[in-house]
Amino acid sequence: MKRLINQYPSRIGKVLLGLIPFILVIGLYAYASHERLAVNPNDKLMPAFSTIMDAVHKMAFEPSKRTGEYLLLADTTASLTRLGTAVLISALISLVVGILVGVIPKARFGLSPIVTAISLIPPLAILPILFIVFGLGELSKVMLIVLGITPFLIRDVQLRVMELPEELIIKAQTLGANSWQVITRVVLPQILPKLIDALRLSMGSAWLFLIAAEAISSTEGLGYRIFLVRRYLSMDIILPYVVWITILAFAMDYLLRKLSISVFPWQKLAKGDGK
Repeated sequence: MKRLINQYPSRIGKVLLGLIPFILVIGLYAYASHERLAVNPNDKLMPAFSTIMDAVHKMAFEPSKRTGEYLLLADTTASLTRLGTAVLISALISLVVGILVGVIPKARFGLSPIVTAISLIPPLAILPILFIVFGLGELSKVMLIVLGITPFLIRDVQLRVMELPEELIIKAQTLGANSWQVITRVVLPQILPKLIDALRLSMGSAWLFLIAAEAISSTEGLGYRIFLVRRYLSMDIILPYVVWITILAFAMDYLLRKLSISVFPWQKLAKGDGK
Protein backbone atom coordinates (compact mmCIF):
# COMPACT_ATOMS: atom_id res chain seq x y z
CA MET A 1 0.00 0.00 0.00
CA LYS A 2 1.30 3.40 -0.97
CA ARG A 3 2.31 5.62 1.93
CA LEU A 4 0.37 8.83 2.33
CA ILE A 5 3.49 10.94 1.73
CA ASN A 6 3.90 9.28 -1.70
CA GLN A 7 0.30 9.76 -2.88
CA TYR A 8 -0.21 12.55 -5.40
CA PRO A 9 -3.67 13.71 -6.52
CA SER A 10 -4.68 13.79 -10.16
CA ARG A 11 -5.01 17.09 -12.02
CA ILE A 12 -8.73 17.23 -11.28
CA GLY A 13 -8.03 16.22 -7.69
CA LYS A 14 -5.60 19.11 -7.29
CA VAL A 15 -8.26 21.57 -8.48
CA LEU A 16 -10.91 20.11 -6.18
CA LEU A 17 -8.62 20.07 -3.17
CA GLY A 18 -7.73 23.70 -3.85
CA LEU A 19 -11.39 24.74 -4.17
CA ILE A 20 -12.63 23.08 -0.98
CA PRO A 21 -11.27 25.75 1.45
CA PHE A 22 -12.76 28.55 -0.67
CA ILE A 23 -16.14 26.81 -0.82
CA LEU A 24 -16.10 26.37 2.95
CA VAL A 25 -15.26 30.05 3.52
CA ILE A 26 -18.02 31.21 1.15
CA GLY A 27 -20.52 28.86 2.76
CA LEU A 28 -19.58 30.00 6.25
CA TYR A 29 -19.92 33.65 5.24
CA ALA A 30 -23.31 33.02 3.59
CA TYR A 31 -24.59 31.33 6.74
CA ALA A 32 -23.26 34.00 9.10
CA SER A 33 -24.59 36.80 6.89
CA HIS A 34 -28.04 35.20 6.74
CA GLU A 35 -28.15 34.86 10.53
CA ARG A 36 -27.06 38.46 11.14
CA LEU A 37 -29.49 39.90 8.58
CA ALA A 38 -32.32 37.83 10.04
CA VAL A 39 -31.76 39.60 13.35
CA ASN A 40 -31.03 43.05 11.84
CA PRO A 41 -31.90 43.60 8.16
CA ASN A 42 -29.89 46.85 8.21
CA ASP A 43 -26.69 45.18 9.38
CA LYS A 44 -23.69 46.42 7.36
CA LEU A 45 -20.97 44.19 8.76
CA MET A 46 -21.82 41.12 6.67
CA PRO A 47 -23.96 42.21 3.69
CA ALA A 48 -25.79 39.66 1.58
CA PHE A 49 -24.26 38.48 -1.68
CA SER A 50 -26.97 40.31 -3.61
CA THR A 51 -25.94 43.59 -1.95
CA ILE A 52 -22.29 42.91 -2.73
CA MET A 53 -23.07 42.17 -6.38
CA ASP A 54 -25.05 45.41 -6.68
CA ALA A 55 -22.07 47.34 -5.30
CA VAL A 56 -19.70 45.55 -7.69
CA HIS A 57 -21.93 46.39 -10.64
CA LYS A 58 -22.03 50.03 -9.60
CA MET A 59 -18.26 50.30 -9.13
CA ALA A 60 -17.26 48.31 -12.21
CA PHE A 61 -19.94 48.93 -14.83
CA GLU A 62 -21.52 52.30 -14.02
CA PRO A 63 -19.56 55.54 -14.63
CA SER A 64 -19.10 57.79 -11.64
CA LYS A 65 -21.52 60.72 -11.58
CA ARG A 66 -18.71 63.00 -10.40
CA THR A 67 -15.85 62.02 -12.71
CA GLY A 68 -17.46 59.85 -15.38
CA GLU A 69 -14.89 57.12 -14.74
CA TYR A 70 -15.48 53.47 -14.01
CA LEU A 71 -14.10 53.53 -10.48
CA LEU A 72 -12.93 49.93 -10.20
CA LEU A 73 -11.03 50.21 -13.48
CA ALA A 74 -9.52 53.58 -12.55
CA ASP A 75 -8.46 52.35 -9.11
CA THR A 76 -6.99 49.14 -10.52
CA THR A 77 -5.04 50.95 -13.22
CA ALA A 78 -3.61 53.46 -10.74
CA SER A 79 -2.57 50.80 -8.23
CA LEU A 80 -1.04 48.42 -10.78
CA THR A 81 0.90 51.25 -12.40
CA ARG A 82 2.43 52.22 -9.07
CA LEU A 83 3.11 48.64 -8.09
CA GLY A 84 4.56 47.62 -11.45
CA THR A 85 6.87 50.62 -11.60
CA ALA A 86 8.15 50.04 -8.08
CA VAL A 87 8.68 46.30 -8.54
CA LEU A 88 10.57 46.85 -11.80
CA ILE A 89 12.86 49.43 -10.18
CA SER A 90 13.42 47.16 -7.17
CA ALA A 91 14.22 44.17 -9.37
CA LEU A 92 16.83 46.08 -11.40
CA ILE A 93 18.51 47.57 -8.32
CA SER A 94 18.47 44.23 -6.50
CA LEU A 95 19.90 42.34 -9.45
CA VAL A 96 22.83 44.72 -9.92
CA VAL A 97 23.65 45.34 -6.25
CA GLY A 98 22.95 41.77 -5.14
CA ILE A 99 25.27 40.26 -7.74
CA LEU A 100 28.03 42.79 -7.06
CA VAL A 101 27.82 42.23 -3.30
CA GLY A 102 27.73 38.47 -3.77
CA VAL A 103 30.59 38.20 -6.25
CA ILE A 104 33.00 41.02 -5.43
CA PRO A 105 34.43 40.90 -1.88
CA LYS A 106 35.20 44.64 -1.71
CA ALA A 107 31.62 45.47 -2.69
CA ARG A 108 30.34 42.98 -0.11
CA PHE A 109 32.26 44.57 2.76
CA GLY A 110 31.42 48.06 1.56
CA LEU A 111 27.69 47.70 0.85
CA SER A 112 26.42 44.84 3.01
CA PRO A 113 26.32 46.84 6.26
CA ILE A 114 24.26 49.68 4.77
CA VAL A 115 21.89 47.26 3.01
CA THR A 116 21.40 45.36 6.27
CA ALA A 117 20.78 48.60 8.17
CA ILE A 118 18.20 49.81 5.64
CA SER A 119 16.44 46.45 5.68
CA LEU A 120 15.90 46.80 9.44
CA ILE A 121 14.13 50.17 9.14
CA PRO A 122 10.31 49.74 9.14
CA PRO A 123 9.32 51.33 5.78
CA LEU A 124 6.05 52.68 7.13
CA ALA A 125 8.00 54.59 9.79
CA ILE A 126 9.69 56.70 7.11
CA LEU A 127 6.53 57.28 5.08
CA PRO A 128 6.14 60.85 6.48
CA ILE A 129 9.75 61.54 5.48
CA LEU A 130 9.04 60.33 1.96
CA PHE A 131 6.01 62.61 1.72
CA ILE A 132 8.12 65.55 2.90
CA VAL A 133 11.03 64.82 0.54
CA PHE A 134 9.17 63.62 -2.55
CA GLY A 135 5.80 65.31 -2.04
CA LEU A 136 2.36 63.72 -2.05
CA GLY A 137 2.46 62.60 -5.68
CA GLU A 138 3.22 59.27 -7.29
CA LEU A 139 6.95 59.31 -6.56
CA SER A 140 6.56 58.99 -2.79
CA LYS A 141 4.25 55.98 -3.16
CA VAL A 142 6.62 54.25 -5.55
CA MET A 143 9.61 55.01 -3.32
CA LEU A 144 7.87 53.47 -0.30
CA ILE A 145 7.47 50.18 -2.15
CA VAL A 146 11.04 50.34 -3.47
CA LEU A 147 12.51 50.99 -0.02
CA GLY A 148 10.23 48.35 1.45
CA ILE A 149 11.21 45.39 -0.75
CA THR A 150 14.57 46.23 -2.33
CA PRO A 151 16.77 45.50 0.73
CA PHE A 152 15.13 42.08 1.10
CA LEU A 153 15.66 41.35 -2.59
CA ILE A 154 19.29 42.46 -2.47
CA ARG A 155 20.05 40.23 0.50
CA ASP A 156 18.27 37.30 -1.11
CA VAL A 157 20.17 37.72 -4.39
CA GLN A 158 23.43 38.04 -2.47
CA LEU A 159 22.80 34.80 -0.60
CA ARG A 160 21.83 33.01 -3.81
CA VAL A 161 25.03 34.18 -5.49
CA MET A 162 27.16 33.05 -2.56
CA GLU A 163 25.44 29.65 -2.65
CA LEU A 164 26.59 29.00 -6.22
CA PRO A 165 29.14 26.17 -6.41
CA GLU A 166 32.61 27.65 -6.18
CA GLU A 167 33.72 25.21 -8.88
CA LEU A 168 31.71 27.16 -11.48
CA ILE A 169 33.54 30.39 -10.70
CA ILE A 170 36.94 28.66 -10.61
CA LYS A 171 36.36 26.84 -13.92
CA ALA A 172 35.28 30.06 -15.63
CA GLN A 173 38.41 31.84 -14.43
CA THR A 174 40.56 28.88 -15.46
CA LEU A 175 39.17 29.17 -18.98
CA GLY A 176 40.24 32.82 -19.04
CA ALA A 177 37.02 34.63 -18.07
CA ASN A 178 37.45 38.05 -16.48
CA SER A 179 35.22 39.38 -13.70
CA TRP A 180 32.64 40.84 -16.11
CA GLN A 181 32.41 37.56 -18.05
CA VAL A 182 32.03 35.56 -14.84
CA ILE A 183 29.15 37.82 -13.79
CA THR A 184 27.33 37.87 -17.13
CA ARG A 185 27.91 34.31 -18.32
CA VAL A 186 28.05 32.29 -15.11
CA VAL A 187 26.33 34.17 -12.29
CA LEU A 188 23.55 36.05 -14.10
CA PRO A 189 21.88 33.03 -15.78
CA GLN A 190 21.86 31.20 -12.45
CA ILE A 191 20.45 34.14 -10.48
CA LEU A 192 17.66 35.43 -12.74
CA PRO A 193 15.19 32.61 -11.93
CA LYS A 194 15.98 32.99 -8.24
CA LEU A 195 15.27 36.71 -8.49
CA ILE A 196 11.83 35.91 -9.89
CA ASP A 197 11.22 33.58 -6.93
CA ALA A 198 12.27 36.36 -4.56
CA LEU A 199 9.91 38.78 -6.31
CA ARG A 200 7.05 36.33 -5.82
CA LEU A 201 7.80 36.17 -2.10
CA SER A 202 8.00 39.96 -1.80
CA MET A 203 4.73 40.77 -3.60
CA GLY A 204 2.71 40.53 -0.38
CA SER A 205 4.88 43.20 1.23
CA ALA A 206 4.73 45.32 -1.93
CA TRP A 207 0.91 45.28 -1.84
CA LEU A 208 0.98 46.20 1.85
CA PHE A 209 3.17 49.26 1.26
CA LEU A 210 1.11 50.28 -1.77
CA ILE A 211 -2.18 50.19 0.11
CA ALA A 212 -0.69 52.02 3.09
CA ALA A 213 0.60 54.83 0.87
CA GLU A 214 -2.68 55.10 -1.04
CA ALA A 215 -4.68 55.15 2.17
CA ILE A 216 -2.73 58.11 3.53
CA SER A 217 -2.34 60.27 0.44
CA SER A 218 -4.07 59.52 -2.84
CA THR A 219 -7.09 60.41 -4.94
CA GLU A 220 -7.46 57.03 -6.63
CA GLY A 221 -6.32 53.47 -6.14
CA LEU A 222 -7.56 50.28 -4.51
CA GLY A 223 -6.18 51.20 -1.09
CA TYR A 224 -7.56 54.72 -1.36
CA ARG A 225 -11.06 53.44 -2.14
CA ILE A 226 -11.09 50.97 0.75
CA PHE A 227 -10.10 53.61 3.29
CA LEU A 228 -12.44 56.17 1.74
CA VAL A 229 -15.59 54.07 2.17
CA ARG A 230 -14.65 52.62 5.56
CA ARG A 231 -16.07 55.73 7.26
CA TYR A 232 -19.49 54.71 5.91
CA LEU A 233 -19.02 51.05 6.95
CA SER A 234 -19.49 50.11 3.29
CA MET A 235 -18.52 46.47 3.59
CA ASP A 236 -20.35 45.77 0.32
CA ILE A 237 -17.51 47.72 -1.38
CA ILE A 238 -14.64 46.87 0.95
CA LEU A 239 -15.07 43.09 0.70
CA PRO A 240 -15.12 42.97 -3.15
CA TYR A 241 -12.09 45.24 -3.27
CA VAL A 242 -10.20 42.95 -0.88
CA VAL A 243 -11.17 39.94 -2.99
CA TRP A 244 -10.13 41.79 -6.16
CA ILE A 245 -6.73 42.66 -4.66
CA THR A 246 -6.30 38.99 -3.75
CA ILE A 247 -7.16 37.93 -7.31
CA LEU A 248 -4.70 40.44 -8.76
CA ALA A 249 -1.97 39.30 -6.37
CA PHE A 250 -2.64 35.66 -7.26
CA ALA A 251 -2.56 36.48 -10.98
CA MET A 252 0.76 38.29 -10.62
CA ASP A 253 2.25 35.37 -8.68
CA TYR A 254 0.96 32.95 -11.34
CA LEU A 255 2.39 35.02 -14.21
CA LEU A 256 5.78 35.30 -12.50
CA ARG A 257 5.86 31.54 -11.96
CA LYS A 258 4.92 30.87 -15.58
CA LEU A 259 7.56 33.36 -16.73
CA SER A 260 10.21 31.56 -14.71
CA ILE A 261 9.16 28.17 -16.10
CA SER A 262 9.00 29.33 -19.72
CA VAL A 263 12.25 31.32 -19.74
CA PHE A 264 14.22 29.01 -17.42
CA PRO A 265 12.72 25.50 -17.91
CA TRP A 266 15.87 23.87 -16.61
CA GLN A 267 15.26 25.48 -13.22
CA LYS A 268 12.07 23.47 -12.73
CA LEU A 269 13.91 20.23 -13.39
CA ALA A 270 16.75 21.26 -11.08
CA LYS A 271 14.23 21.76 -8.27
CA GLY A 272 12.68 18.37 -8.87
CA ASP A 273 9.26 19.79 -9.74
CA GLY A 274 8.54 17.25 -12.38
CA LYS A 275 5.46 15.90 -10.62
